Amino acid sequence: MKGNVLVGQSGGPTAVINSSLAGVFKTAKERGFTKVYGMRNGIQGFIDEQYVDLSDHIKNELDLELLKRTPSAFLGTCRYKLPEIHEDKAIYERIFELLDKLEIEVFIYIGGNDSMDTIRKLSDYSLLTGAKQKFVGCPKTIDNDLAITDHTPGFGSAAKYIATSTKEIICDAMGFSYKKKNVTIIEIMGRNAGWLTGAAALSRGEDCDGPDLIYLPEVPFSVEGFVKSVEDLLQKKDVVVAVVSEGIKSEDGHYVCENTAGSETTDAFGHIQMTGTASYLASVIQKDLGCKTRAVELSTLQRAAAHLASKTDVDEAFNVGGACIKAADEGSTGVMVVIERVSNDPYESSTAVYDVHRIANAEKVVPRKWINKNADYVTEEFLDYVRPLIQGQYSPVMVDGLPRHLNMTLRNYDWSRNAKK
Repeated sequence: MKGNVLVGQSGGPTAVINSSLAGVFKTAKERGFTKVYGMRNGIQGFIDEQYVDLSDHIKNELDLELLKRTPSAFLGTCRYKLPEIHEDKAIYERIFELLDKLEIEVFIYIGGNDSMDTIRKLSDYSLLTGAKQKFVGCPKTIDNDLAITDHTPGFGSAAKYIATSTKEIICDAMGFSYKKKNVTIIEIMGRNAGWLTGAAALSRGEDCDGPDLIYLPEVPFSVEGFVKSVEDLLQKKDVVVAVVSEGIKSEDGHYVCENTAGSETTDAFGHIQMTGTASYLASVIQKDLGCKTRAVELSTLQRAAAHLASKTDVDEAFNVGGACIKAADEGSTGVMVVIERVSNDPYESSTAVYDVHRIANAEKVVPRKWINKNADYVTEEFLDYVRPLIQGQYSPVMVDGLPRHLNMTLRNYDWSRNAKK
């Protein structure tokens, strides 16, 4: 008789992170695991014995379908950095005591770079102590910066949302163009990797010229050069739309957002709070060129827009979750499941597993050859890479005109108390 599965979610959520969770749950049940436990708020919550039996919350196929369409982290997430084993052995003893208590056979962690570091540390400890559990990482991040894998679940849907929103923002800007010079700057998530920012170029087509300028963090950014580029464009047209990564930085390595308040805040991994890049640049343009400016920060909408999720992304996220269970059931540990691109036209992908030590703490950035010579746009090769990942729609389940989601905390909510008397 097989033991139990423990699954958690960590780091920033995506529009399809719960599709991976659904894939873990469904495949674990199909493969005969007794129970599937979910960590509440990742490894941090688990250390405090916060976990649930997912069978209490996913009762049928409808629940599974709702879960696949639910944004954010159904189980709750965290940004918690496990110490190295030699720094605090007691915390590992605590974790493995709980794993044994719950008769956990497989540990799945859905997350990005920092989450794969957690898998690395736990699998290393299990090898040192001869523990029986298998540890498998399930990739997730809209940033698309995990090494080895062709791309990450979550990226395709975020790219689809960004390209769509960019088209709509350009339409809005054009509506105010009569005898008025205006500049709109769109800020996209991406600390050191510009995959998401580059996706804004997908908005270009027969009905839209796309943004005029796109700046990725892979190449040093000059504020003075940016102002000059905008000034030159305004000599030819009334509306300029620029897209910038939140993580663009100057030649000396300082983030542009460090010119704004709030960048002093850091998370558990020492990452500074990224915000205000577009606002700062808009203020510089307004001051230097005297034209109307607008800063648009898509912020968490990029990772929460499940209503615009890519079907390709939802399906791959689900399949990757299932592949994690399959890999562990067949003996793999200390690995992450990766997506391999089989062909681009027609698009096909498959899954494989790689040693998590080759992935944890590594960062995949946009190749320089996929950024144009002036470093102010992406190339067709970049677009050919991204375009297949945004294909297809995964329609929400609509109730009273709005998408219906699966919400653990509201599962037993008494909706009648909100009814009009």
